[in-house]
Amino acid sequence: MTLLLGTSPAIWWGFGVLVILVIIAYSINIILFRRMKRFEEAYLTLKTFMSGDDLESILHEFQQKLGDQETKLEQCAKRLDPIELKLKASVDRAAMVRYRAFENVGSDLSFALALLNQDGDGIVLNSIHSREDSRVYAKPISGGQSTYTLANEEKEVIAKAMIGPKI
Repeated sequence: MTLLLGTSPAIWWGFGVLVILVIIAYSINIILFRRMKRFEEAYLTLKTFMSGDDLESILHEFQQKLGDQETKLEQCAKRLDPIELKLKASVDRAAMVRYRAFENVGSDLSFALALLNQDGDGIVLNSIHSREDSRVYAKPISGGQSTYTLANEEKEVIAKAMIGPKI
């Protein structure tokens, strides 16, 4: 004991500082351990739900379902493309105008009928009714226009048929 009492005060100061550093390190260690425990509890809470299902298995299941949905979407797109092409080419725009071709005919028995697709291609039918007979004329239409001369009623019915949304 005399050996320790006879030593210089710098050693005692060094020993005191060392003890304080050990206490601080021990305190930091306890604080970090508690934080790690709280983090571990939060991780377990996040990982498992009230039902006890594991988050990883749920995510894997949803990932598999998403892959299945992508496959089905690709299949639908393959089926839908030819259907859209056929729909675009089919007659989906129709309009009719009735009119009186001659003054001596009592009613609007004449008519013009346009049957067009999305691009304005199709035909226009014009039926002209008189007292003696009735005649029907058909003219091809491409892009809303015809290479043949169109009557006013035919132009009107084509314009009516072209109105509407396109695919």
